[in-house]
Amino acid sequence: MTRFLFVLAVLLSFPAALVAQGTSIALSTGAYDSGLPVEVSADELSVDQGSGEAIFDGNVLVVQGDLRMSAGKVVIVYATGDSGSTNGIARLVASGGVTFVTATDAAEAETADYSIEGGTVTLTGNVLLTQGQTAISGEKLVIDLAAGSGRMEGRVRTVIGGGNN
Repeated sequence: MTRFLFVLAVLLSFPAALVAQGTSIALSTGAYDSGLPVEVSADELSVDQGSGEAIFDGNVLVVQGDLRMSAGKVVIVYATGDSGSTNGIARLVASGGVTFVTATDAAEAETADYSIEGGTVTLTGNVLLTQGQTAISGEKLVIDLAAGSGRMEGRVRTVIGGGNN
């Protein structure tokens, strides 16, 4: 019975521990600005005018303000206006091991879908989010960059702080 009460106390105090440690499931992005230019570098570039996509392959690095994303491959999908002409970047779809980094946080996953128009990043496949001494893992992480919020799904596990808990 004592063991049961101890486990129950730990489970009930878990949300409070997350708040006390300042844990959030989002990337601290400061003042996210979707209007900032997107800089991309890679080993190769292929452009498909028919689909409106640019495919960057090999050691890809994407930078927008304080946000940095690296991956094996990134497909840029351009937004189109009413006339069918390209109107900036709509999305970046990354694969081949993705790392998404801000000034203070980092997230790793197998794939990522970064909607510049929507200001969201969806990371899937063995996701690991680190924020200082806190680490959270799961199968899918959806981050709203403008709101500074996120949601981790799929057998979520966490390690909260260390030392002086």
